Amino acid sequence: MEKAAFNLQDKVLVRMLFHLGCRVSEALSLTVENVDFGNSTVTIKHLKARLMLSCTGCGYRLGRSHAFCPKCGSMIEKTQTEQQEHWRQKGLPIDDDALKLLGEYIQHGEPVIKWGKELIFDINRYRAWQVVKKCAEKAGLPKLVNLETGRMHNVSPHTLRDAFAVMAVKRDDTGDGLKMLQEHLGHASFNITARYWKIAGEEHRMCYDRLWRSGNSNQSE
Repeated sequence: MEKAAFNLQDKVLVRMLFHLGCRVSEALSLTVENVDFGNSTVTIKHLKARLMLSCTGCGYRLGRSHAFCPKCGSMIEKTQTEQQEHWRQKGLPIDDDALKLLGEYIQHGEPVIKWGKELIFDINRYRAWQVVKKCAEKAGLPKLVNLETGRMHNVSPHTLRDAFAVMAVKRDDTGDGLKMLQEHLGHASFNITARYWKIAGEEHRMCYDRLWRSGNSNQSE
């Protein structure tokens, strides 16, 4: 996909998404200041927005599925909504090849100054999806099939994040490896990270093959 990129910016975007395993929103928020060339790290900042629902009668915190307030018992007809926003920040290591390409990109003068920040990418989320889709098509990659629904979909920025996670699990599927991957991807729940073990693992196939290599096939006769 990098070789199929139309310009240097597209190539850097593809590499950042795959080599860092970051979300597209995280990649697009990267600034030159976030890159530490001395320590080979990249600081990822991600804006999280959370809706806080509360009972208008007693102020008790509510869930989306509540029909009655657990504290005062009143029927929930109206709720008081408060949106809380906060930035989550994490530092990710970056490999030498990706760091070198990023340095060449910055020296080439590609970053743009917006809102008082020197942004790495001067594109929005929709454009980023288009870039990844077109690079995949130009590289001759087929569309992907959702095994649960059977629907076809294009290669997306999240596909590159998934590919990073699957590759990481194939290299190290131990408990410590999965915990490290959870930390790297920024998953709040370990169960989200564990799903990549199911995708990457070949244990099911190996177990199935052992059934027929063990001579059990003769028992049916």
